[in-house]
Amino acid sequence: MKDMVTPTMPVFEDMLAAHDRIAPHIHRTPVLTSAYLNGLSGAELFFKCENFQKAGAFKVRGACNAVFGLDNETARRGVATHSSGNHALSLSYAAGRRGIPCHVVMPRTAPQAKKDAVRGYGGLITECEPSTSSREAVFAEVQAATGAEFVHPYDDPRVIAGQGTCSRELIEQTGGLDAVIAPIGGGGMVSGCCLTLSRLGPGTLIFAAEPEQADDACRSLRAGRIIADDAPETVADGLKVPLKDNTWHFVSRHVTDILTASEQEIVEAMRLAWQRMKIVIEPSSAVALAAILKNPEIFRGKRVGVIVTGGNVDLDRLPWSAG
Repeated sequence: MKDMVTPTMPVFEDMLAAHDRIAPHIHRTPVLTSAYLNGLSGAELFFKCENFQKAGAFKVRGACNAVFGLDNETARRGVATHSSGNHALSLSYAAGRRGIPCHVVMPRTAPQAKKDAVRGYGGLITECEPSTSSREAVFAEVQAATGAEFVHPYDDPRVIAGQGTCSRELIEQTGGLDAVIAPIGGGGMVSGCCLTLSRLGPGTLIFAAEPEQADDACRSLRAGRIIADDAPETVADGLKVPLKDNTWHFVSRHVTDILTASEQEIVEAMRLAWQRMKIVIEPSSAVALAAILKNPEIFRGKRVGVIVTGGNVDLDRLPWSAG
């Protein structure tokens, strides 16, 4: 396995090395289009479907890069993380592929489908309260007890480099784009887009999309400093976490704007994707489409890459179902 260049921040060469490292363990996901959604938005939309990724989410890219970049001695102690779901199950998947333990701290309110997936991949779950402060406190106890290598869900150079492989594929598959938009919570995927597009698509505008009820990244960009909410409530469960130093580095330097969408707009966009594209996407993924439909004047006439970040949905608790 190739050693990763390890500066304070990941560099473009780290993304290239990550793509080689993780290739045996991930899918090169398809890019889909929809004439209906093009007409609705006035843009030419290219959906990078990470909902078809291993473990059902883009986060398997960063998780695999971190796990398969470990030396054998470190790997034997296993890996550990805290996550609302997709990073937890992705790290569990990667650890299982390497045959090492994976310890995960998850909010007790995380979707049952994601908890089941973590356990299905062999991850060992410790539950916490649904707040950033609780998850970090409980995680500290778990890591102290296990000695496992911490792989942060997003504020980790190895993870950011892995996530950057998604936009590399997107550019290769589309031949170039005017803009790319991705959901933002902690900022791992958006940071990966910034890392890759600054070299491969320097003229490509980078947008992020966020729930109105968890808009700390939007407020951070406007304030010029990280603003962190501890326990926001939103249907987009994967976007409740705040930016951290590594991701803020990329977001503050490269993101054109962060757009927000209401809970109703997110659910409507999710349902629209299910109905028109016949694909299963989760609420966190739908925020990007919701932001485009809410702000058509920004994207009209442009070729726009849309990162569909995941498709891990609790089918017994769909957000448009009654009760």
